[in-house]
Amino acid sequence: MKIPFTKLHGAKNDFLITEAAEVPITDLQELAIAICNRYTGVGADGWMLLDRTDGPGYDATIRLFNSDGSEPELSGNGTRCAALLIARAGNHENIRIRTGAGIKELRTVSSANERECQFEMNMGAIRVVDLHAKVQGFDAVIVDAGNPQCAIPVEDFDFDWRATGAAIEHDPRFPKRTNVSFLRPIDAHTIDVRFWERGAGETNSSGTGSTGAAVAAAARQIAQSPVTVSTPAGPLWLRLDSNAYLTGPAEYVADGFFHYGKIVS
Repeated sequence: MKIPFTKLHGAKNDFLITEAAEVPITDLQELAIAICNRYTGVGADGWMLLDRTDGPGYDATIRLFNSDGSEPELSGNGTRCAALLIARAGNHENIRIRTGAGIKELRTVSSANERECQFEMNMGAIRVVDLHAKVQGFDAVIVDAGNPQCAIPVEDFDFDWRATGAAIEHDPRFPKRTNVSFLRPIDAHTIDVRFWERGAGETNSSGTGSTGAAVAAAARQIAQSPVTVSTPAGPLWLRLDSNAYLTGPAEYVADGFFHYGKIVS
């Protein structure tokens, strides 16, 4: 079975996107695990189904799977990637995408060419669930950014933050697991962040993670809007008002086919 895909990345957080009508099977979790495998598949942090059917208040719908087959509510970087595909088809400058966390509106900020765009995405009203939590012995801020976020302020990254992130992801406090960000203040408008994402592990950047980290930093009064989030892949930008607005890139990489299932001779 040939599964068509387009590969894109949002600040080196990479995704494979397939038109929903091109997937003839229902066992989507196994397919997501297979296609995202970086050794035997195409390789990505996540796989997404794009349904271009519009509806009341939205232009398209996405359904997202992590590389472990789990289905998160939202990806900020992934949603920008879907917006780029919609924009490449000649659709609106303002794009409304229905996600598992509701309809998200995106605005094209700049377009270098048809392969790369900068989008500002309205992430909605972000809720601080617990400003002073203790998780796995760490001081933390629990945030609802459309998906669960646990932000850990740190002085540096000179500890095994990956193992810590994995432990926090599975902490009993989070029955559906959580995303984890480790944030280091740089100045009043800049934080440096490392990401451990639920269902994907370490990622080069995270849109919802950056949002959660920026909101947590602002709530703790160690940063203020606008916030530049320095990630291993480069900066993302947050403007915090009654809603949070995330600006970052999306870039086209390749088109292809993934051969799924056993070959019968």
